[in-house]
Amino acid sequence: MDIYTLMRQFADSWALLALFVIFVGVILFVFRPGARVSQQDAAYSIFRNETRPAPQDDPKKEAR
Repeated sequence: MDIYTLMRQFADSWALLALFVIFVGVILFVFRPGARVSQQDAAYSIFRNETRPAPQDDPKKEAR
C-alpha cells in the first residue's frame, strides 16, 4: 500500500470525523450561555474610543 492511498483512506474516515467533532465543539463553545458578555465586549470594542483617541500608556509603568 503506497503512502497516497493510506493518507487518502485516513482523510476519508478519521480525519473527517475529527474535523466534524472540532466544528461542533467550536459551535457549542461560541453559543454557550456564559459567552454573551465576552462576545458583546468584542463586538463593541472598536467603538470604545470613537470620540477621542485612547490614552497613551506610560512607558515607565512597563519598565517596573
